[in-house]
Amino acid sequence: MKSSSFRKIAALTATAALILTGTTACGRGGGDATGGTKIVMAISTLNNPFFVELRDGAQAAAKTAGVQLNIVDAQNDSASQANQLATAAAGATKVVIVNPVDSDAAASAVKALTKANIPVIAVDRTVNGAELTSLVASDNVAGGRQAADELAKSMGEKGSVIALQGVSGTSASRDRGKGFEEGMKAYPNITVVAKQTANFDRAAALDVTTNLMQAHPEVTGLFAENDEMALGAVQALGARAGTDVMVVGFDGTADGLAAIKKGTLVATIAQQPAELGKLAVELAVKAIKGTKIDKTVPVEVVSVTKTNVGDFAK
Repeated sequence: MKSSSFRKIAALTATAALILTGTTACGRGGGDATGGTKIVMAISTLNNPFFVELRDGAQAAAKTAGVQLNIVDAQNDSASQANQLATAAAGATKVVIVNPVDSDAAASAVKALTKANIPVIAVDRTVNGAELTSLVASDNVAGGRQAADELAKSMGEKGSVIALQGVSGTSASRDRGKGFEEGMKAYPNITVVAKQTANFDRAAALDVTTNLMQAHPEVTGLFAENDEMALGAVQALGARAGTDVMVVGFDGTADGLAAIKKGTLVATIAQQPAELGKLAVELAVKAIKGTKIDKTVPVEVVSVTKTNVGDFAK
């Protein structure tokens, strides 16, 4: 009697667990009751407000289009992302949208998807050495130049600068750094005295900036390749941020815009992450329908300072 009752309870518990698991997967991924997935979006990390906005834009576009969207988060681990893309290739996926952790490391997984006749759309960052159906991205090189101009202007076109670099191997870091370096050539009285990666991370930027400022106390300007690093730098600089040391970021996140209003951040080069996500999904829908899409879809970047921050801040 007790054994029979136990078996019944166990069976009911297992069934309930399966129902809960199915509901959770549907809620997270936007899949249907059969578990079929039309579009997979592989994001480098959701531990960054920029990519949260990108995801939100993608989800809104998927809801409008009435398509199923499954979001997977690699947490900045290229091996995890490779596994996620392999899973997508083996499933019922029609299109993959990828924001690569590493533009080089993602190539083999993207090639496998292409071989399986699954269109791949890269968003924000490209994939090196692999054929893409399309790339939706901001002009990061132009944005880097704009950052150089804004920083130089705030410094009176003289002084010394620290540059905080993003995740090594990403096209976004490479292109923003390239643009900034090109832009700085127009200002011979400004010297870039140090460059170091802080991996697009706020906490890492706090530590890196603290160490670099100890080595270069004369620095009067700092460029960070994203707002998260810029905000970490601002924290490290304390009262010097926006007074003795001018800081420019990149992305145009809500926290970055708030720092501009406060005066601790001089400028940010605003991308439109929600628009990037939206366009990526819209292109994916076209790819499913067999509609021809452009190989490159650029999204405008804008320099945001105290004079126009009100047009961008929510």
